[in-house]
Amino acid sequence: MTTKGDPATRSGAPTVAARTGSPDATEDAPGATGDGLPAALTGLRAAIGATRFPLTLPSAEPARRTATALADQLDDYLLPRLARLDAPLLVVVGGSTGAGKSTLVNSLVKARVSAAGVLRPTTRSPVLVCNPADAAWFRQGELLPGLTRTTEPAEDPRTLHLVTAPALPPGLAFLDAPDIDSVVDANRALAGQLLAAADLWLFVTTAARYADAVPWELLRSARSRGAAIALVLDRVPPEAADEIAAHLSEMLAAQELDTAPLFVLPETWVDGQGLLPEKVTAPLSAWFARLAADAEARAAVVRQTLDGALASLHPTVEVLAEAADEQAAAADALDERVRAAYRGAQRTVEEGLKDGRLLRGEVLARWQEFVGTGEFFRTVEARIGRLRDRLVAAVTGRPATPAVELRHAIESQLVTLLRGVAAEAAESAYTAWKAHPAGAALLAPELAHPSGDLSERAERLVRDWQRGVLELVRAEGGDRRFVARTAAYAVNATGLAVMIAVFASTAFIPTGLEVATGAGTTVAAQTVLQAIFGDQAVRTLANKARADLLDRVRTLLDTEGARYLARTDEARPGADAGGQLRRAAGRVEVARHRSGLADGDAAALPAGDRR
Repeated sequence: MTTKGDPATRSGAPTVAARTGSPDATEDAPGATGDGLPAALTGLRAAIGATRFPLTLPSAEPARRTATALADQLDDYLLPRLARLDAPLLVVVGGSTGAGKSTLVNSLVKARVSAAGVLRPTTRSPVLVCNPADAAWFRQGELLPGLTRTTEPAEDPRTLHLVTAPALPPGLAFLDAPDIDSVVDANRALAGQLLAAADLWLFVTTAARYADAVPWELLRSARSRGAAIALVLDRVPPEAADEIAAHLSEMLAAQELDTAPLFVLPETWVDGQGLLPEKVTAPLSAWFARLAADAEARAAVVRQTLDGALASLHPTVEVLAEAADEQAAAADALDERVRAAYRGAQRTVEEGLKDGRLLRGEVLARWQEFVGTGEFFRTVEARIGRLRDRLVAAVTGRPATPAVELRHAIESQLVTLLRGVAAEAAESAYTAWKAHPAGAALLAPELAHPSGDLSERAERLVRDWQRGVLELVRAEGGDRRFVARTAAYAVNATGLAVMIAVFASTAFIPTGLEVATGAGTTVAAQTVLQAIFGDQAVRTLANKARADLLDRVRTLLDTEGARYLARTDEARPGADAGGQLRRAAGRVEVARHRSGLADGDAAALPAGDRR
């Protein structure tokens, strides 16, 4: 039979505060309402689940592992254990490959409940052994809800094989975990997850491997969490028992684990069922029997481990919060590199409107054709009145071809400029991201170039701007007889003159062959407009047209930059993710102190046979 463990339903479970008579933990603890500590833990669980670490940073992968481990511990142990402080004491039996964990469990419960042998890994899925009276609690799936319950041996490491053993006293359960140094990654990860769900960790090692690095890392981790620990030194040659036990005791003392009970089991044989002789396991069996019979001792162990696990949350969550802050800072830095690249493109366009570069080449030639011959430039300043008459005659009598060609030349010049600055900005942003580890991971080849429809959008931008200039001329000159008399063609001609004025700054001094023609072009456009509208109107028209063009360009470039920004938006860990984690952890810490968990006596584990 197989059942899936569902998350615990705790609506009827008493809270820690209710059990201890402590004040309600909700007072002055925002977010820790209703059930106090369980509610605060639920809030922390939600904050952890909502935090992502997608950007490729050195802290990202460790943070993801830590977040997964914290979420597992909250789901597997802290929340269900808080809901049922009186549930059976869970002893997780862990240790290195070949330490004899399964054989020891079988011998303690006097039945072959867990597979043992030389094939590694032997324990492919965890096996939980309890007294028949306690089976209902473990079948409900409140503890370790992510593991599927089964009553038959299974190969899937995400199943929990439930076995009952009448020889095991009520109130006590053993969980035979996979090897902590298994060659299978999933087994190692599961072993760590199960150890984090233990009320008491029974660590099993051997005379040959007790100094290995991996188990000591886990022992230090368990100590930092305040977990209750007992140790078994297995397969010890009788002649070396005292020496090895003494050395192990020294190592334990150096790690501040010298109070942990230690049991030394001699090297021996197993019987036909694969069980150790009872005289070998008798001291450990008697120790567990005393613990099972002493409800206060069991409760003290649970409270010590539970409070230690809760106390370790705050510093661990702070590490996650710092990693989340780094993610946000990296996303901001990547965004700024993109914005800087496209701000540079915007400045290039602004400079292009000031330094006269847009008046050269085709635009200059078409403007000269449109306004008149070179003699026109020599006489324009001296004869303003005649200029007005000549312009009126020109715009009412000449064919539209020069105007159309000038408008096309302006469009082509602007589009060429926009394509160039967009290409430079895309390349600059791409290079800046490539130099950043997080940015390099987000890049796609197409980002190195402008969007495929950039040219089309640039052309549409310029045409829309030209129409806007004509609307501006109509609005500014709507009550003037000149515009009324010359109608649409006058508006078109005047609008072209406004565009030419936008393209130059009187502070610019052209060089080379374009000195005379470029300067004359600027003066001519301004003089024509002054003759029609007046000096102030000229400045107003040119400024408004320039501002409108730059606004349109900014929108175009922002759209180009948004291709990059969309990638950081998707990767961003969330608004104030670090702050939310810190506040949630703070609420847990407040609720923990108010819960009364740490008010009782320290766990008084029975002594082992340390020698």
